[in-house]
Amino acid sequence: MRRQHRACATRAATRIGMKIQRIETFCTPFVGFVRVSTDDGAFGWGQVSTYHADLSALVLHRQVAPWALGQSVDGIDTIGALADRVCESEHKFPGSHLYRAIGGLDTALWDLHGRLQGKPVCALLGGTPRRLRAYASSMKRDITPEQEAARFVAQRERFGFDAFKFRVGAEYGHDRDEWPGRTEAIVPAVRRALGADVALLVDANSCYSPARAIEVGQLLQEHGVCHYEEPCPYWELEQTRQVREALSLDVTGGEQDNYLPMWRHMIEMRAVDVVQPDVCYLGGMARTLRVAQMAQAAGLPVTPHSANLSLVTLFTMHLLTAIPNAGPYLELSIEGPDYYPWQEGLFVESPYGVRDGHVTVTDAPGWGVEISPAWLEKATRQVSECS
Repeated sequence: MRRQHRACATRAATRIGMKIQRIETFCTPFVGFVRVSTDDGAFGWGQVSTYHADLSALVLHRQVAPWALGQSVDGIDTIGALADRVCESEHKFPGSHLYRAIGGLDTALWDLHGRLQGKPVCALLGGTPRRLRAYASSMKRDITPEQEAARFVAQRERFGFDAFKFRVGAEYGHDRDEWPGRTEAIVPAVRRALGADVALLVDANSCYSPARAIEVGQLLQEHGVCHYEEPCPYWELEQTRQVREALSLDVTGGEQDNYLPMWRHMIEMRAVDVVQPDVCYLGGMARTLRVAQMAQAAGLPVTPHSANLSLVTLFTMHLLTAIPNAGPYLELSIEGPDYYPWQEGLFVESPYGVRDGHVTVTDAPGWGVEISPAWLEKATRQVSECS
């Protein structure tokens, strides 16, 4: 364990109330939980973004903790201000890992305030605990159309889903399919298997040029697909807008974007019909709320990206209960240990039970979940604290 100390006696000297005393991370390369404690013993749990989580944890201790330790966290309005302070102080490093690290601090502070007030985070956001419709989200491309269709049928029979998302093209495929003809086969195969009454969504993961994206989009429209995610390289906003303008189904995107001016540009230019921020990629709940507010002002719905069963999907559940422009469903990964072995054993009790195609945001304080002590014992722990 590596321990970092900060002398905090002269920092925030005029502040009163709770101050951040300690920031701990518990990490594997895939997932990293964050515990933030105050000088009066309060604490909350959050999470840096998955994928290279150990790198984000290092950034949290190196670039976020020095600006956060000793700072007042008297109210939820301080959370966004603290994130801004870090971003401004680390202005030479406006990269993905900085925001993925800030998200760990932000989400832990929301949990801390929820625990102190005895309220779920959704209530702090202005929402109400309730059930949310979920769509079954497949992450796989190494699966035949017939296998994917059969898997969806089984998910519907077991869990009652009435919306499903699958993959078309190849990830960053330069107009290539995962194998020749797969996209043309899987779209009708899934529709035939599930019938006309379910919502179908697809994700192209930045595969196509505009011309090919439009061609595929016309196929999707013929089979009643309603959601076409990231058809072109996500950074090519003009290409995505070209696709959106050519099609009648919803063209969606934004999961990768973490820079608020880029979000403002994307929304103002109408690059997409539906915005899809990821709470962890973007830097936490306070920053995600700003994107949701931008989208609301533009009349756009928000269907966030939440593609695994770490805490990011739970964060998204709380968000969706509270924003007025929430999309019609929550993304819920259906992948198990064969695809995401690192998801196993994270929580004392999973918050992702599905019944009749819905998941439930409970009234338990904070995020309403407890991290598994056994998992924490095995993780790499680092600490930054005031001395």
